[in-house]
Amino acid sequence: MSLKTDFLIVGAGIVGLSIARKLSEKFCDSKITIIEKEPEAAFHASGRNSGVLHAGFYYHAGSLKAKFTVRGNRAMTDYCLANGIELNPCGKVVVAKDETELDGIYELKRRGDQNGVTLDLIDENELNTIEPNAKTFQKALFSPTTSSVNPRLVCRHIAENFPRNVDILFDRLFKKLENDFVVTNKEKIEFKYLYNAAGLYADKVAQSFDVGKQYTMIPFKGIYLPYKDNNLLKRHVYPVPNLKNPFLGVHFTKTVDQHVKIGPTAIPGFWRENYDFKSRFDAAEFLEIIARQAKLFLFNNFNFRSLAFEELRKYNRKYFINESAKLLKHLDTDNFGNYLSPGIRAQLLNKRTSELVMDFVVDHGPRSTHVLNSVSPAFTTAFPFAEFIVKKSEGNYD
Repeated sequence: MSLKTDFLIVGAGIVGLSIARKLSEKFCDSKITIIEKEPEAAFHASGRNSGVLHAGFYYHAGSLKAKFTVRGNRAMTDYCLANGIELNPCGKVVVAKDETELDGIYELKRRGDQNGVTLDLIDENELNTIEPNAKTFQKALFSPTTSSVNPRLVCRHIAENFPRNVDILFDRLFKKLENDFVVTNKEKIEFKYLYNAAGLYADKVAQSFDVGKQYTMIPFKGIYLPYKDNNLLKRHVYPVPNLKNPFLGVHFTKTVDQHVKIGPTAIPGFWRENYDFKSRFDAAEFLEIIARQAKLFLFNNFNFRSLAFEELRKYNRKYFINESAKLLKHLDTDNFGNYLSPGIRAQLLNKRTSELVMDFVVDHGPRSTHVLNSVSPAFTTAFPFAEFIVKKSEGNYD
């Protein structure tokens, strides 16, 4: 069996869906096909993230993340409001645990100012008014434009409201490139141009096109715990992150339905879909990733050794909770529920430098564009990021 399409998109996460949305606006007479290996859209990171719409103050000016987060926040907010998708505009505070983290507070404020983010530097008294249960050392940051949504609902709405020239084929696994065809587990698909938004497997798809061979994916598992009292907080509460790594640290999220949860962790995964120790095990991936992590551990690239030890300790429920308790004045550590569904961060690693890639990465190959690193805040940035991806690829259509 074979099919024909003008544009073929691999992956029905938020980035793939947003690319299809943009293509359908620009090329309304072209056939657009999305293939997704799972039975539904947003099955992986796009549906398992914290649901936070970020404001854009974590990222270096000039980076793609900085360029698109402020615009993406507005665009996603407008989309939710226009389509009746619930939004919680709760805002966020970033707090310092001691004097050593004040420089981080000031650096985040500087980045926010450069990126055009509405961001207030506040003192302890102001913090007490904005979020009474958060505690800080002298200074904190207040981000009024940070909010939360249900990411699965957003993705589902996009997927269910495409025009007629867009098709999503579920249960379609990209297997290989064969001349002018992509071979899936069910058919061959002839295409004129391909967009790779395959998330955890974007590097593998790209390498079929001889693109991105210097990269590989290192999975990091994010686990969450819900708190049983919704009145614990009014806003998100975050720590000052280690700005040398692309992780924001364990924090409190106020969800769209007013619940409170802590997480996510950044625990090194042992295979790409290592959500638990029972399902989706892949022996080849396990051996490949363990070997890669052993090398990172041995040479301690990007301080991987201490990161791994620290994050693995968070499998200990008591330790995980106690770490989060450092952000608040009052917390009943016995008032947490059972673990929520975990997520996997598809973090790109440069094999040549043994460094984590901090920014988004978009590369081009024969009749193809490959989104190789679309980690957080990719959900927030999805609409303007997709516009950028499509615009950058147009010169390759011929």
